[in-house]
Amino acid sequence: MSAAAMHAAAGRRAESPGLWTLAWRRFRHDRVGFVSLDIVLLFVALMAASGAGLVASDWGNETGISHARPRFMGAAEPEAASGATGPEGAPAVAAGSHALQDDAGVADPLAEVLAEIRGRSAASAVAEVRATTLIFGGDKWGRDVLKKAVKGTETSLFVGLAAAALAAFLGTVLGALAGYHGRWVDDLLNWFYSIFTSIPYLLLILAIAAVLNQKGTLTVILILGLTGWTGIFRLIRAEYLKHKVREYVQAADAIGASHTRRMFVHILPNVSHVILVQLSLHVVLFIKSEVVLSFLGFGVGVDTVSWGSMLNEAQSELLLGNWWQLLAATIAMAVLVTAFSLFTDALRDALDPKLK
Repeated sequence: MSAAAMHAAAGRRAESPGLWTLAWRRFRHDRVGFVSLDIVLLFVALMAASGAGLVASDWGNETGISHARPRFMGAAEPEAASGATGPEGAPAVAAGSHALQDDAGVADPLAEVLAEIRGRSAASAVAEVRATTLIFGGDKWGRDVLKKAVKGTETSLFVGLAAAALAAFLGTVLGALAGYHGRWVDDLLNWFYSIFTSIPYLLLILAIAAVLNQKGTLTVILILGLTGWTGIFRLIRAEYLKHKVREYVQAADAIGASHTRRMFVHILPNVSHVILVQLSLHVVLFIKSEVVLSFLGFGVGVDTVSWGSMLNEAQSELLLGNWWQLLAATIAMAVLVTAFSLFTDALRDALDPKLK
Protein backbone atom coordinates (compact mmCIF):
# COMPACT_ATOMS: atom_id res chain seq x y z
CA MET A 1 0.00 0.00 0.00
CA SER A 2 1.33 3.41 -0.92
CA ALA A 3 2.06 6.11 1.62
CA ALA A 4 -0.84 8.27 0.35
CA ALA A 5 -3.31 5.40 0.70
CA MET A 6 -2.09 4.64 4.22
CA HIS A 7 -2.43 8.29 5.14
CA ALA A 8 -5.99 8.42 3.75
CA ALA A 9 -6.97 5.26 5.64
CA ALA A 10 -5.53 6.62 8.87
CA GLY A 11 -7.46 9.85 8.32
CA ARG A 12 -10.71 7.94 7.90
CA ARG A 13 -10.04 5.99 11.10
CA ALA A 14 -9.20 9.16 13.00
CA GLU A 15 -12.29 11.01 11.78
CA SER A 16 -14.64 11.56 14.72
CA PRO A 17 -18.34 10.73 14.30
CA GLY A 18 -20.85 13.57 14.14
CA LEU A 19 -23.58 14.52 16.58
CA TRP A 20 -26.32 12.54 14.85
CA THR A 21 -24.15 9.44 14.52
CA LEU A 22 -23.34 9.49 18.23
CA ALA A 23 -26.99 10.18 19.07
CA TRP A 24 -28.15 7.21 17.00
CA ARG A 25 -25.62 4.93 18.69
CA ARG A 26 -26.82 5.99 22.12
CA PHE A 27 -30.49 5.78 21.16
CA ARG A 28 -30.08 2.32 19.61
CA HIS A 29 -28.94 0.92 22.96
CA ASP A 30 -31.92 2.38 24.82
CA ARG A 31 -34.44 -0.47 24.72
CA VAL A 32 -37.28 1.51 26.28
CA GLY A 33 -36.81 4.36 23.84
CA PHE A 34 -36.60 2.00 20.86
CA VAL A 35 -39.80 0.16 21.82
CA SER A 36 -41.51 3.51 22.38
CA LEU A 37 -40.44 4.61 18.90
CA ASP A 38 -41.95 1.44 17.43
CA ILE A 39 -45.26 2.15 19.19
CA VAL A 40 -45.28 5.75 17.98
CA LEU A 41 -44.57 4.65 14.40
CA LEU A 42 -47.39 2.11 14.69
CA PHE A 43 -49.82 4.85 15.69
CA VAL A 44 -48.58 7.06 12.85
CA ALA A 45 -49.11 4.20 10.38
CA LEU A 46 -52.60 3.69 11.81
CA MET A 47 -53.30 7.40 11.36
CA ALA A 48 -52.15 7.27 7.74
CA ALA A 49 -54.20 4.15 7.01
CA SER A 50 -57.29 5.70 8.56
CA GLY A 51 -56.79 8.92 6.62
CA ALA A 52 -56.46 6.93 3.38
CA GLY A 53 -59.69 5.06 4.14
CA LEU A 54 -58.02 1.66 4.53
CA VAL A 55 -59.27 1.14 8.09
CA ALA A 56 -62.24 2.45 10.07
CA SER A 57 -63.72 4.19 7.03
CA ASP A 58 -67.20 2.96 8.04
CA TRP A 59 -66.95 4.07 11.67
CA GLY A 60 -70.21 6.03 11.35
CA ASN A 61 -72.31 3.01 10.32
CA GLU A 62 -74.82 1.86 12.92
CA THR A 63 -73.87 -1.80 12.88
CA GLY A 64 -75.06 -2.79 16.34
CA ILE A 65 -77.89 -2.12 18.72
CA SER A 66 -77.77 0.84 21.04
CA HIS A 67 -75.03 0.34 23.64
CA ALA A 68 -74.10 -3.06 22.25
CA ARG A 69 -71.94 -4.86 24.78
CA PRO A 70 -68.36 -5.95 24.09
CA ARG A 71 -68.03 -9.44 22.68
CA PHE A 72 -66.04 -10.73 25.65
CA MET A 73 -68.98 -9.83 27.94
CA GLY A 74 -71.52 -11.86 26.00
CA ALA A 75 -74.68 -10.82 24.20
CA ALA A 76 -77.48 -8.83 25.79
CA GLU A 77 -81.14 -9.61 25.18
CA PRO A 78 -82.04 -8.65 21.59
CA GLU A 79 -84.44 -5.80 21.02
CA ALA A 80 -87.89 -6.55 19.72
CA ALA A 81 -88.28 -5.99 16.00
CA SER A 82 -90.40 -3.03 15.04
CA GLY A 83 -93.37 -3.24 12.72
CA ALA A 84 -96.64 -5.16 13.15
CA THR A 85 -97.25 -8.26 11.07
CA GLY A 86 -100.30 -10.29 10.32
CA PRO A 87 -100.87 -13.94 11.19
CA GLU A 88 -98.90 -15.09 8.16
CA GLY A 89 -96.07 -12.63 8.68
CA ALA A 90 -97.46 -10.15 6.13
CA PRO A 91 -97.68 -6.47 7.06
CA ALA A 92 -101.02 -5.52 8.55
CA VAL A 93 -101.08 -2.30 6.56
CA ALA A 94 -101.60 -4.25 3.33
CA ALA A 95 -104.79 -5.78 4.61
CA GLY A 96 -105.94 -2.36 5.76
CA SER A 97 -105.52 -0.96 2.25
CA HIS A 98 -107.66 -3.70 0.74
CA ALA A 99 -110.28 -3.15 3.41
CA LEU A 100 -110.34 0.53 2.59
CA GLN A 101 -110.90 -0.33 -1.02
CA ASP A 102 -113.79 -2.68 -0.17
CA ASP A 103 -115.53 -0.17 2.10
CA ALA A 104 -115.35 2.56 -0.51
CA GLY A 105 -116.73 0.31 -3.20
CA VAL A 106 -114.54 1.97 -5.81
CA ALA A 107 -111.62 0.20 -7.46
CA ASP A 108 -108.38 2.06 -6.79
CA PRO A 109 -105.87 1.42 -9.62
CA LEU A 110 -102.94 2.25 -7.29
CA ALA A 111 -104.06 0.08 -4.38
CA GLU A 112 -101.96 -2.95 -5.35
CA VAL A 113 -98.85 -0.84 -6.07
CA LEU A 114 -99.11 1.00 -2.75
CA ALA A 115 -99.66 -2.25 -0.89
CA GLU A 116 -96.58 -3.76 -2.52
CA ILE A 117 -94.45 -0.72 -1.60
CA ARG A 118 -95.66 -0.83 2.00
CA GLY A 119 -94.99 -4.54 2.14
CA ARG A 120 -91.44 -4.16 0.90
CA SER A 121 -90.75 -1.34 3.38
CA ALA A 122 -92.07 -3.34 6.30
CA ALA A 123 -90.21 -6.45 5.20
CA SER A 124 -86.91 -4.59 4.95
CA ALA A 125 -87.47 -3.08 8.39
CA VAL A 126 -88.11 -6.53 9.85
CA ALA A 127 -85.12 -8.01 8.02
CA GLU A 128 -82.73 -5.35 9.43
CA VAL A 129 -81.04 -7.09 12.33
CA ARG A 130 -78.29 -5.32 14.24
CA ALA A 131 -75.52 -7.07 16.11
CA THR A 132 -76.08 -7.44 19.83
CA THR A 133 -72.32 -7.53 20.50
CA LEU A 134 -69.35 -5.78 18.91
CA ILE A 135 -65.61 -6.34 19.39
CA PHE A 136 -65.27 -3.53 21.93
CA GLY A 137 -68.92 -2.60 22.28
CA GLY A 138 -71.03 0.10 20.69
CA ASP A 139 -72.16 3.61 21.52
CA LYS A 140 -75.73 4.85 21.91
CA TRP A 141 -76.18 4.92 18.13
CA GLY A 142 -74.83 1.40 17.65
CA ARG A 143 -71.51 2.48 16.12
CA ASP A 144 -68.44 0.32 16.71
CA VAL A 145 -66.37 1.78 19.56
CA LEU A 146 -63.16 0.15 18.33
CA LYS A 147 -63.48 1.80 14.92
CA LYS A 148 -64.28 5.11 16.61
CA ALA A 149 -61.10 4.79 18.67
CA VAL A 150 -59.07 4.16 15.50
CA LYS A 151 -60.67 7.16 13.77
CA GLY A 152 -60.10 9.22 16.92
CA THR A 153 -56.42 8.29 16.73
CA GLU A 154 -56.26 9.82 13.26
CA THR A 155 -57.83 13.09 14.44
CA SER A 156 -55.99 13.54 17.74
CA LEU A 157 -52.55 12.48 16.45
CA PHE A 158 -52.87 14.60 13.31
CA VAL A 159 -53.84 17.63 15.39
CA GLY A 160 -50.88 17.03 17.71
CA LEU A 161 -48.35 16.64 14.89
CA ALA A 162 -49.63 19.53 12.78
CA ALA A 163 -49.98 21.95 15.69
CA ALA A 164 -46.53 21.00 17.03
CA ALA A 165 -44.99 21.58 13.58
CA LEU A 166 -46.64 25.01 13.37
CA ALA A 167 -45.53 25.96 16.88
CA ALA A 168 -41.97 24.72 16.24
CA PHE A 169 -41.77 26.74 13.02
CA LEU A 170 -43.00 29.94 14.66
CA GLY A 171 -40.89 29.47 17.78
CA THR A 172 -37.75 28.74 15.74
CA VAL A 173 -38.12 31.69 13.36
CA LEU A 174 -39.06 34.20 16.06
CA GLY A 175 -36.42 32.89 18.47
CA ALA A 176 -33.75 33.09 15.77
CA LEU A 177 -34.70 36.68 14.93
CA ALA A 178 -34.73 37.75 18.57
CA GLY A 179 -31.52 35.99 19.58
CA TYR A 180 -29.49 36.89 16.50
CA HIS A 181 -30.48 40.53 15.91
CA GLY A 182 -31.09 41.59 19.51
CA ARG A 183 -31.87 45.28 20.25
CA TRP A 184 -35.38 46.43 19.31
CA VAL A 185 -36.23 43.15 17.52
CA ASP A 186 -35.50 41.22 20.70
CA ASP A 187 -37.46 43.71 22.80
CA LEU A 188 -40.52 43.55 20.53
CA LEU A 189 -40.61 39.75 20.34
CA ASN A 190 -40.04 39.41 24.08
CA TRP A 191 -43.00 41.74 24.60
CA PHE A 192 -45.20 39.36 22.57
CA TYR A 193 -43.75 36.43 24.49
CA SER A 194 -44.63 38.08 27.81
CA ILE A 195 -48.23 38.67 26.69
CA PHE A 196 -48.78 35.02 25.77
CA THR A 197 -47.10 33.63 28.87
CA SER A 198 -48.90 35.98 31.29
CA ILE A 199 -52.11 33.96 30.84
CA PRO A 200 -52.31 30.28 31.91
CA TYR A 201 -52.08 28.19 28.76
CA LEU A 202 -55.27 26.16 29.26
CA LEU A 203 -57.33 29.26 30.01
CA LEU A 204 -55.82 30.98 26.96
CA ILE A 205 -56.80 28.28 24.47
CA LEU A 206 -60.26 27.93 26.03
CA ALA A 207 -60.83 31.67 25.80
CA ILE A 208 -59.73 31.81 22.16
CA ALA A 209 -61.86 28.79 21.26
CA ALA A 210 -64.90 30.34 22.97
CA VAL A 211 -64.41 33.67 21.18
CA LEU A 212 -63.96 32.06 17.76
CA ASN A 213 -66.97 29.77 18.35
CA GLN A 214 -66.04 27.72 15.29
CA LYS A 215 -65.39 24.03 15.67
CA GLY A 216 -63.18 22.03 13.36
CA THR A 217 -59.83 20.27 13.08
CA LEU A 218 -58.15 23.20 11.32
CA THR A 219 -59.42 25.61 13.98
CA VAL A 220 -57.96 23.47 16.78
CA ILE A 221 -54.60 23.23 14.97
CA LEU A 222 -54.42 27.00 14.54
CA ILE A 223 -55.42 27.69 18.15
CA LEU A 224 -52.79 25.31 19.55
CA GLY A 225 -50.04 26.19 17.09
CA LEU A 226 -50.43 29.97 17.31
CA THR A 227 -50.41 29.93 21.12
CA GLY A 228 -47.91 27.16 21.87
CA TRP A 229 -44.74 28.60 20.34
CA THR A 230 -43.56 30.44 23.45
CA GLY A 231 -41.53 27.62 25.04
CA ILE A 232 -39.66 26.91 21.81
CA PHE A 233 -39.08 30.64 21.29
CA ARG A 234 -37.44 31.01 24.70
CA LEU A 235 -35.01 28.11 24.17
CA ILE A 236 -34.09 28.97 20.56
CA ARG A 237 -33.51 32.62 21.49
CA ALA A 238 -31.08 31.54 24.20
CA GLU A 239 -29.27 29.20 21.79
CA TYR A 240 -28.87 31.94 19.19
CA LEU A 241 -27.56 34.38 21.80
CA LYS A 242 -24.92 31.79 22.64
CA HIS A 243 -23.98 30.76 19.10
CA LYS A 244 -23.90 34.11 17.33
CA VAL A 245 -20.63 35.09 19.06
CA ARG A 246 -18.81 31.82 18.38
CA GLU A 247 -15.86 31.51 16.05
CA TYR A 248 -17.58 29.68 13.21
CA VAL A 249 -20.24 32.40 12.93
CA GLN A 250 -17.61 35.13 13.00
CA ALA A 251 -15.69 33.26 10.31
CA ALA A 252 -18.86 33.12 8.18
CA ASP A 253 -19.21 36.88 8.69
CA ALA A 254 -15.58 37.37 7.62
CA ILE A 255 -16.11 35.58 4.30
CA GLY A 256 -19.19 37.69 3.56
CA ALA A 257 -22.08 35.38 4.49
CA SER A 258 -25.40 37.20 4.81
CA HIS A 259 -27.36 37.43 8.05
CA THR A 260 -29.98 34.99 6.74
CA ARG A 261 -27.30 32.47 5.77
CA ARG A 262 -25.60 32.76 9.15
CA MET A 263 -28.92 32.30 10.95
CA PHE A 264 -30.38 29.37 9.04
CA VAL A 265 -27.39 27.68 7.38
CA HIS A 266 -24.65 27.98 9.99
CA ILE A 267 -26.41 28.29 13.37
CA LEU A 268 -29.65 26.41 12.80
CA PRO A 269 -28.07 22.93 12.27
CA ASN A 270 -26.24 23.35 15.58
CA VAL A 271 -29.50 23.96 17.49
CA SER A 272 -31.65 21.47 15.56
CA HIS A 273 -31.46 18.92 18.39
CA VAL A 274 -33.22 21.40 20.69
CA ILE A 275 -35.97 21.92 18.11
CA LEU A 276 -36.45 18.17 17.64
CA VAL A 277 -36.82 17.51 21.36
CA GLN A 278 -39.23 20.42 21.79
CA LEU A 279 -41.24 19.21 18.81
CA SER A 280 -41.73 15.83 20.46
CA LEU A 281 -42.69 17.42 23.77
CA HIS A 282 -45.26 19.66 22.12
CA VAL A 283 -46.89 16.77 20.26
CA VAL A 284 -47.78 15.22 23.63
CA LEU A 285 -48.93 18.60 24.99
CA PHE A 286 -51.14 19.34 21.99
CA ILE A 287 -52.72 15.86 21.94
CA LYS A 288 -53.82 16.36 25.54
CA SER A 289 -54.95 19.91 24.80
CA GLU A 290 -57.08 18.74 21.87
CA VAL A 291 -58.68 16.09 24.09
CA VAL A 292 -59.54 18.74 26.67
CA LEU A 293 -60.99 21.11 24.06
CA SER A 294 -63.11 18.40 22.42
CA PHE A 295 -64.24 17.07 25.80
CA LEU A 296 -65.50 20.54 26.75
CA GLY A 297 -67.21 21.02 23.37
CA PHE A 298 -64.76 23.53 21.84
CA GLY A 299 -62.76 21.11 19.68
CA VAL A 300 -63.64 19.13 16.57
CA GLY A 301 -67.04 19.27 14.89
CA VAL A 302 -69.93 16.92 15.45
CA ASP A 303 -69.16 15.06 12.21
CA THR A 304 -65.61 14.27 13.39
CA VAL A 305 -64.61 11.82 16.09
CA SER A 306 -61.63 12.27 18.40
CA TRP A 307 -60.63 10.90 21.76
CA GLY A 308 -62.00 14.03 23.40
CA SER A 309 -65.42 13.70 21.77
CA MET A 310 -65.52 10.02 22.75
CA LEU A 311 -64.85 10.94 26.37
CA ASN A 312 -67.58 13.59 26.12
CA GLU A 313 -70.09 10.96 25.01
CA ALA A 314 -68.87 8.45 27.58
CA GLN A 315 -69.68 10.64 30.58
CA SER A 316 -73.42 10.20 30.03
CA GLU A 317 -73.03 6.51 29.20
CA LEU A 318 -71.35 5.85 32.54
CA LEU A 319 -74.63 6.62 34.30
CA LEU A 320 -76.10 3.62 32.48
CA GLY A 321 -73.14 1.38 33.33
CA ASN A 322 -71.72 1.47 29.79
CA TRP A 323 -68.00 1.98 30.33
CA TRP A 324 -66.42 0.53 27.18
CA GLN A 325 -66.26 3.74 25.13
CA LEU A 326 -64.46 5.49 28.00
CA LEU A 327 -62.05 2.56 28.31
CA ALA A 328 -61.29 2.43 24.57
CA ALA A 329 -60.48 6.15 24.30
CA THR A 330 -58.49 6.14 27.54
CA ILE A 331 -56.36 3.12 26.59
CA ALA A 332 -55.57 4.51 23.13
CA MET A 333 -54.63 7.93 24.51
CA ALA A 334 -52.62 6.55 27.43
CA VAL A 335 -50.57 4.19 25.24
CA LEU A 336 -49.70 6.87 22.68
CA VAL A 337 -48.94 9.64 25.20
CA THR A 338 -46.82 7.32 27.36
CA ALA A 339 -44.88 5.99 24.35
CA PHE A 340 -44.31 9.50 23.00
CA SER A 341 -43.13 10.74 26.40
CA LEU A 342 -40.67 7.85 26.81
CA PHE A 343 -39.44 8.34 23.25
CA THR A 344 -38.89 12.06 23.93
CA ASP A 345 -36.91 11.28 27.09
CA ALA A 346 -34.72 8.79 25.21
CA LEU A 347 -34.25 11.24 22.36
CA ARG A 348 -33.24 14.02 24.75
CA ASP A 349 -30.70 11.75 26.43
CA ALA A 350 -29.31 10.61 23.07
CA LEU A 351 -28.90 14.18 21.80
CA ASP A 352 -27.30 15.46 24.99
CA PRO A 353 -23.73 16.36 23.95
CA LYS A 354 -22.54 15.95 27.56
CA LEU A 355 -23.17 12.19 27.39
CA LYS A 356 -20.42 10.06 25.92
